[in-house]
Amino acid sequence: MQNILVNEHEKRPLLQMRGIVKEFPGVRALDRVDLTVRAGTVHALMGENGAGKSTLMKCLFGIYEKDAGEILFEGEPVEFKNPRHALDKGVAMVHQELNQALKRSVMDNIWLGRYPTRFGFTSERQMEQKTRDVFKDLGLSIDPKRIMGTMSVAQRQMAEIAKAVSYNARIIVLDEPTSSLTEEEVGHLFRIIRTLRERGCGIIYISHKMEEILQISDEITVMRDGTHVITEPAANMTMEKIIRLMVGRELSNRFPPKISTPGETIFETRGLTSRYAKVKDVSIEVRKGEIVGLAGLAGAGRSELLENIFGISARESGELYLGGKRIYNRTPREAIRNGFAFLTEERRATGIFGILNITENTTITALRKYRRWRLLLSDRARRMDTDKMIGRLAVKTASRDTQIRTLSGGNQQKVILSRWLLTTPSILLLDEPTRGIDVGAKYEIYQLMEELAADGKSILMVSGELPELLGVCHRIYVMSGGEITGVVNAADTTQEEIMTLAAKNV
Repeated sequence: MQNILVNEHEKRPLLQMRGIVKEFPGVRALDRVDLTVRAGTVHALMGENGAGKSTLMKCLFGIYEKDAGEILFEGEPVEFKNPRHALDKGVAMVHQELNQALKRSVMDNIWLGRYPTRFGFTSERQMEQKTRDVFKDLGLSIDPKRIMGTMSVAQRQMAEIAKAVSYNARIIVLDEPTSSLTEEEVGHLFRIIRTLRERGCGIIYISHKMEEILQISDEITVMRDGTHVITEPAANMTMEKIIRLMVGRELSNRFPPKISTPGETIFETRGLTSRYAKVKDVSIEVRKGEIVGLAGLAGAGRSELLENIFGISARESGELYLGGKRIYNRTPREAIRNGFAFLTEERRATGIFGILNITENTTITALRKYRRWRLLLSDRARRMDTDKMIGRLAVKTASRDTQIRTLSGGNQQKVILSRWLLTTPSILLLDEPTRGIDVGAKYEIYQLMEELAADGKSILMVSGELPELLGVCHRIYVMSGGEITGVVNAADTTQEEIMTLAAKNV
C-alpha cells in the first residue's frame, strides 16, 4: 500500500463534488450538493434517512449516473462508469448492507475479478499470501481460506474493509461501519482508520452514532432533504447541534416516555437449546404489553435465540408456551400462525425483496387476507393497506409503486415493520430494529414500539446499543456464550452491570 504521510499543511482537496443533482421519478433526491474531502482526513457525512447521503455516494461510486454537477478526484474531472471503474481509479466503498459471495472463501471475495495469476493461471498461493499481507497490515486475524458465510457479520464487515484497502484506494467510503461491531471491534476499526488517515487517504464516514462521529472525524457535513446544510470542523460541533441541523428542529429526548404497563406472562421459553446454533438451556418470560431486551456481546447467541423461537433454526430440546398453552413453532409459517413476527438483523439479505415495490413488500406476509375467489388477489385492498401503513409509519416515498431498494435504510425498515403489523402479531421479535437508522427515525420506531406495547403487544428485541435497551425496555435478559447470565430491570440497572453479566462466559 502507498504510504504517504500527510501533515496539516498538505491536506489538499482530494475529492470535490460540486452541484450534484440526482432525480428519480417524482423526487429530487439531490439538489446541488457540494462535498469536499481532504487528503489525510476523516470526513463525516450525516443526515436523517432519506437525506441523500447514500444517493450522493452512489453517484460518486458509479452506481447512479448524476443528472448535473461535476466530480473532481485529485484535481481532475472524473466520471466513474461503474463501481469497478471507481475501484480501479482509487475510490472504494464499504456498504452498510454487505453484498458478498457467502459460499466462497474470504480470499476469493477479496480478489474476485482480479485474481493473481502465474503463467496465465490463478495462483491460490499468491492470493492467500496477498490476503495475509493485507490482514497483517490492518492487524486482522482472519483465516483467508475460511468460507465467508461461516463468519459473523462483524468479521465479514472487517473483511470488506480489508478488500477496500487492497485496492490501494485514496478515497474510502465507510457506510455505517460499526453497526454490527462490538466496542472492542470499534476500537480496532478506529485504529485502522487512523492508520489510513496518516497515509494520506480521505475517509468518508457515514454513521448515525454521534459519539463516534465526534471522536473520529476531522470535518462534518450535514445533509437534509437532499441538500447540503453545513460543513464544519468536528471540533466546532456538539451532539445537540448536529441533531438540530439534521432534523431541522430541537429533539430534546432520545426516547419517548413509557406509557405501557406490563401485565401477566404471555410468552415463555423453558430450557430452550438449539441443535446447531449457540443457544443452551434458555428460559425467559415476556409479559403482555412488555418490551424485553436481549443484551450481550457479539456471538452471545441473541439472534440465534430469536431465530429458534421463530422456527428458522432446529431445536434440540426445550419448550415454548404462549398464553399458558404449549406451542411448537417448527417453521416460520407455523410461528406466523401463532401470532409471531420476526424483523431480521440484515435488511438487504433477509428482509426486503429489492426488485419488488412497496405494496408487494408490505403485503407479502398477509396475502391470505387479500385472497378473492381462491386464486385472485384484491389489488385494491392491498393498495389501501399499503397507503394506510405508509401514512401510519411516515414512510418517505414518491408512491407505493416505488421499488423498495431505492428507499433509505430507515424507510426500508418501516416498510418491513408495516409488513408484520398487517399480520396482527401478538409477539414481535425484533433483531437490531434501529440498526443504521438516524436519530429522528429511531425515535419514530421507539414511539411505534411503545404504542404497540401499550396496545397489549409484547416485544422481544436484540440491540448492541446499551443506551437503547435501557431507554426502551422494561426488563433486559443478558446472554453470554449462548446462556442467560442474568436479568435486570431497565429502570434500576447500569451499563456496567450489564457488561459484567455479558462477559461472564467469555
